[in-house]
Amino acid sequence: MAASGALADTRSTMKIIQVKVRPQARASVLEDAGDGTWRAQLRSPPVDGRANEELVALVARHFGCSRSAVSIKGGASGRTKWVSIDVA
Repeated sequence: MAASGALADTRSTMKIIQVKVRPQARASVLEDAGDGTWRAQLRSPPVDGRANEELVALVARHFGCSRSAVSIKGGASGRTKWVSIDVA
């Protein structure tokens, strides 16, 4: 059985952000809009989930976590998305 201190070290925090996405931009950029939302400019087109894949990679890189720790929880087919980040 693990000590309670060890369990506390393995827990993570879930953060959910709202992201307004603009696909087919010149560069991939994620920035805080200052009003509680984030803006993402993505090079990928919104075809076959490529823009969503790029968004997940961009958010993971920005927050310093793995891509598996980032998921789109809502708005996968729209321009406004709810993104969940599992920050260790």
